[in-house]
Amino acid sequence: MKGVKYEYIEEDLTNKSPLLLKYNPVHKKIPVLLHNGKPISESLVIIEYIDETWKHNPILPQHSYDRARARFWAKYIDEKAVPPLRDFVWSKGMDREEAIGEINELLKTIENELGDKKFFGGEDIGLVDIVANVVGIWLVVIQDLLGLELLTEEKFPKLCNWIHEYVNHTAIKENIPPRDKLIEFYSAHLGAASQ
Repeated sequence: MKGVKYEYIEEDLTNKSPLLLKYNPVHKKIPVLLHNGKPISESLVIIEYIDETWKHNPILPQHSYDRARARFWAKYIDEKAVPPLRDFVWSKGMDREEAIGEINELLKTIENELGDKKFFGGEDIGLVDIVANVVGIWLVVIQDLLGLELLTEEKFPKLCNWIHEYVNHTAIKENIPPRDKLIEFYSAHLGAASQ
């Protein structure tokens, strides 16, 4: 979206590289952005740094109130979606059922926030859309692998329309990990969880 050139380095999280440990010694996880020799960690922090550093094609709204709301919803999705999705992938039985309940409540809440807008911020992709990719990309793959129907057009028509618009946006479409890689990644995790 910003048109910033970058080098992408794949990281094996089961065998963390010295480079990752050097640039994120606190959490020892990805993502890490290295800019001018200085590391920036944590997805939300990285997105805001990119937006502040490269001013064109803003990710955050220009008005203070709208920016605060975008930060609120981004944090909400980051904190409320990731834990139940992780539980959903790694758990079985009743724990998985509890995670499904949490995910359904999250989906209702964010669909309500989306309303009739094309993207969470209106007509253009913004911070909330980028953070919500955990629903629009990752959850879709997980539910397909498990044969579940959590996020369907019947239950969540606005979110499904948002997903279609989001994944088909030129900037997103060109940068989404290939579906087969996502399936391979989650198949391995789901297989490990069932052992």
